[in-house]
Amino acid sequence: MSTFTQEERDRDNYQFSAKTDNAKNVLQILKTVNFRDMATVVMSQSGLKVTVEEAKCVQANAFIEADLFQEYEIEEELLTFRINLSVWVECLGIFGRSGISGITPSLKMYYNGYGSPLILELEEAGVVTDCKINTEEAEDTLDFDFFTTGVVNKIIMRSELLKEVFSELDMTSDVLEILTSPDPPHFRLSTYGNHGSNHANIPKECEMVETFACTRTLSQRYRLTLLRPAIKPLAAALKVSIRTDARGFLCLQFMVKTENNHTCFIEYFCCPDEDGSD
Repeated sequence: MSTFTQEERDRDNYQFSAKTDNAKNVLQILKTVNFRDMATVVMSQSGLKVTVEEAKCVQANAFIEADLFQEYEIEEELLTFRINLSVWVECLGIFGRSGISGITPSLKMYYNGYGSPLILELEEAGVVTDCKINTEEAEDTLDFDFFTTGVVNKIIMRSELLKEVFSELDMTSDVLEILTSPDPPHFRLSTYGNHGSNHANIPKECEMVETFACTRTLSQRYRLTLLRPAIKPLAAALKVSIRTDARGFLCLQFMVKTENNHTCFIEYFCCPDEDGSD
């Protein structure tokens, strides 16, 4: 919380402004990538892209489309900045902790370009809370060059299936091995922990598998600690797309439905373990 200047209260002159009747929709999406404090935000005509990275090996992107908002205006082609995502989530959750039951808070957001704070105005039952979050200059984010290298294997399934498998993973294992193949067992997740090896097989004929397009057998290991943050978006997702490229890089894309039935997507990229082998 902070004191606002008159200029900051003159909301008509901002380079970016957006309004939604349901702040929980934005909160829901941001929480799925809140595994690190700092995030890079790109504002464009199509919406917001929020990027979180860790150890130059993992990148999560949350896409909040412009049509999620009842009002959405941006004066520039692109606006970018870094922000403390944990603080952003904390501010959006204010009414969720202490608000009036059954009433959904509305949200207005304002940003006035380089060096300016992101301003949030939350209202619930006539109670208005203003938050001002400082921003920093955006840094370059990782380019996994995923789609230009060629996706060799792609599987789309209902998220309940992968949730069940992830819940049974042996977390004492250092790695998760993912096998995708046009031949049986088709899709296999393996861990190698204190209690030995554990394998979960999902055949392509499984009724929860909607798309199975594997051109060749690919077996790759990923550090389990790097994949653990992907459990957040998985928990909120209806469907998940699992893609690997020729280098063994992994892309998980989660389809999430908000409270107002709006579809949003979260992407999660992960580098393979250097000791893994095809």
